[in-house]
Amino acid sequence: MHIVFLNPQGNFDAKDSYLTEHPDFGGQLVYVKEVAQALVDLGHKVDIVTRRIRDAAWPEFAEDQGSYPDYEENLRILRFPCGGDRFLEKEQLWPHLPAFIASMLEFYGDALPDFATAHYADGGYCAVLTQARTGMPFTFTGHSLGAQKLEKLGTTIANWSNMEARYLFSRRIAAERMSMAHAARIIVSTGQEQKEQYAHALYAGAVDPADDRHFAVTPPGVNERVFSFESTDLDAEVTAALDSRFGEDVGPCTVVSSRLDEKKNILGVVKAYAGNAALRERAALVLCVRGLDDPDKDIAKLGGAEQTVLREILDVIDAAGMRERVYFLNIGSQLELAATYRYFARRGSVFALTSFYEPFGLAPIEAAATGLAPVATNNGGPTEIFADGSGVLVDPFSAEEIADGLLDGLSRHAALSKAAIKRVQETYTWRQTAEGYLAVIDANRSDTNNKAIAQPRELDEAERILGFLKSLE
Repeated sequence: MHIVFLNPQGNFDAKDSYLTEHPDFGGQLVYVKEVAQALVDLGHKVDIVTRRIRDAAWPEFAEDQGSYPDYEENLRILRFPCGGDRFLEKEQLWPHLPAFIASMLEFYGDALPDFATAHYADGGYCAVLTQARTGMPFTFTGHSLGAQKLEKLGTTIANWSNMEARYLFSRRIAAERMSMAHAARIIVSTGQEQKEQYAHALYAGAVDPADDRHFAVTPPGVNERVFSFESTDLDAEVTAALDSRFGEDVGPCTVVSSRLDEKKNILGVVKAYAGNAALRERAALVLCVRGLDDPDKDIAKLGGAEQTVLREILDVIDAAGMRERVYFLNIGSQLELAATYRYFARRGSVFALTSFYEPFGLAPIEAAATGLAPVATNNGGPTEIFADGSGVLVDPFSAEEIADGLLDGLSRHAALSKAAIKRVQETYTWRQTAEGYLAVIDANRSDTNNKAIAQPRELDEAERILGFLKSLE
């Protein structure tokens, strides 16, 4: 079977360049890459369709085609023009997507793929455009939804104009509604995602979250070749480097690895440390941020929003006088990250993800697979991931509860580590995710409802959003 992944804002290349360094290069790129490779491993042909960039600052994305090592024969990265040659943030892509899809369909000609999987709002809109032209059925995977972001950012009638100018919510939510309505099936990571996120008032009439026939719960997984408790050749090198910095007798630590994004709430962990002397004494805090060696010097290299987050973190660290208990690590690759996780796992450490909201939570299961005890937000996917007690759940809005959760995880490290490894191995692998996709695709390839639809209307749900915001006042 020939399957196409529609992911225009994701920049894919063989080396995973800039992964996690930019908001557009986050976890969904890992998700798409891993599911695509797992589908190839199961005997299928896969294309990842994304944008082409011919910009000296982004040389990795200039070629029309690419692939991944060991997947050259049956997995293609197809790059098409989308808004010119320079890099554009995802919010700037909307007016260029029809031409983007036109280029894709011209490339395929009569040799269309059998099925499409659409990712994020713009990928979903591309799938709707494709279906309008060809009748190709598709699944929709939202990853995160605009309605939740709109609320989490505190959007109101008073600040609507500014928020709309920055995030183009009217277009994103319109694209999501179209994607939900026309998808053969919506793929979600958890039942909670289906029942809560898709039940938002801004999606009323586009989808019924109670209709299980329209959804498929298919959790993401971990790359077992990378994230495992078994050591690799790289571990000795990583161990030597970390021992030189921490000392051979370093004790347990709290490890955090995420983008400097306000919603990831790294600041919550830092505040937990600042307010709890017992926690500071029990474990050092390790912040893994790609591209950040010396926070005081490297802050100038960051974007404005990231600089704001880092300054807040440094201010709390300095006010609490705990510089000697906080370490910043620049991790260059997933292999190095996994080896770093194993290093700290051997020392009885925990992994913390305290996002204000986390749709799923790929990072904690990757860390759990290496032996770190997971401590995660109780707002979102981790509540299902660790429902068996294999992780500690905390309120991300309470620094005190985060501190208590970290101390709990540290005290029960051995038991939690063993339970979390077992949980990941039994439930969260990319092969299982790919098999879930295939089950949906096989069930919907010949669905009579998957036929050509009318050309989609203009992307504009400003009136609907303003009505919703007024209802909150």
